Amino acid sequence: MRKYFGAAGMVHRLSVDSTVLRGNLLGDPSTRLVDVYVPAGQTGRGLPLLVDLVGFTGSGLSHTGWAPFQENVPERLDRLIGEGKMPAVVVAFPDCFTRLGGNQYINSTAMGPWENYLIDEMLPYVEHQFGCGGAGRRGVFGKSSGGYGAIVHALLHAEVWAAAACHSGDMAFEWCYLPDMPIALQGLAKAGNSIERWWSELEAAPKQPDDASAVFNILAMAASYDPDPSQFLGVRLPVTLDTCELIEARWSNWLRHDPLVMLEIKADNLRRLKALYIDCGTADQYRLLYGARRFARRLKQLGIHHRYDEFADNHSGVDYRMDESLPFIAQALIE
Repeated sequence: MRKYFGAAGMVHRLSVDSTVLRGNLLGDPSTRLVDVYVPAGQTGRGLPLLVDLVGFTGSGLSHTGWAPFQENVPERLDRLIGEGKMPAVVVAFPDCFTRLGGNQYINSTAMGPWENYLIDEMLPYVEHQFGCGGAGRRGVFGKSSGGYGAIVHALLHAEVWAAAACHSGDMAFEWCYLPDMPIALQGLAKAGNSIERWWSELEAAPKQPDDASAVFNILAMAASYDPDPSQFLGVRLPVTLDTCELIEARWSNWLRHDPLVMLEIKADNLRRLKALYIDCGTADQYRLLYGARRFARRLKQLGIHHRYDEFADNHSGVDYRMDESLPFIAQALIE
C-alpha cells in the first residue's frame, strides 16, 4: 500500500531462458521471470543495479506485488528516491523459487546452479536490457536466506558485487539449523522416516500441515549444503534418523557454507567492497542474532569496514529495515 504519492517508477517483467538451469534435478522450470524496477523519469541507463534476494519460501515477484498495510519494495524505492534519501537505482527481483521451497542462491547438484544463473545469465540480461549496473556499480541485498545469499555472494564474488546488505542472514549453523533437526525428524517419523514418502504426501495434501515448514526447511538446506544426487530430491541429512546424532562428514559439508567459516578464507573479498551492511533483530526467533554478532565482531578484528545494526524486533515483517540498508549501499555505488 502506497505511502508516498509522488512520481512512481515502473516495474518491467522479463523472462530469462536459462541454460544452466535446464535439466535440474528438482524439475524446476529453467525459464525464470525477473521483475525490474526503474525509477520515475529514468530509462535505467547509467544507473547502479541492486539485486533483491528474498527469504526462504519467497520469490522476487512477491516483493513487487501488492502488500497489505505496508509498502512493497518498488513503493518503498519510490519514496526513498523521491524524498532524496537515496540515489536513483535499478532493482532486479529474480524469481528463484524451487520445488523444495526456496533458495540459498549457491550452486548445488540438487537445487541447481543458482549462483551461476544469477551471475552469468540474469545479471548480464538485465544490464543489457536497461544499460545499468556494470563493474563497481552492482549491489546485492536480502533477508534471511536472501541475506545469506547476499553475504555469500559478497564473500565469493567481489569481482561481481561492489556492495552487499545482509538482513538477518543465516550464519552460525550450529544455532540456526541444528536446533531444528529433532523437529524435522519427528515430522519425518510420521512417514516412516522416508523423505520420499513425506514429500510425496506433502505435495498431494490439499493443505500444508502446520508442522511441515520445519521439515522442508531442513530438507532444502540439506539439498543446498550437502547434496546427494543419488537420493530422492538430492537430500541426505547430516544426522541419524533414529537418534539425531551428527554424522560428522556430512555436517562438515554444511559448515563449509557457513559465512562464519567462509569469512576466514574469503575476508579479502569483503575488503574490496564499497559498502557492507549487516543487521539482525534482538528477538530473532531463529537465533540468528548470535551469528550476526560473531560475524560483525570478526569483521572488526580483521579491519574490514562495515556497518552493523541491531534493532528491537524479531525475524518477521522487517522489510522496513531496507530504509537503512538501501540508501547506504546505493550511495556507495555512485561514489
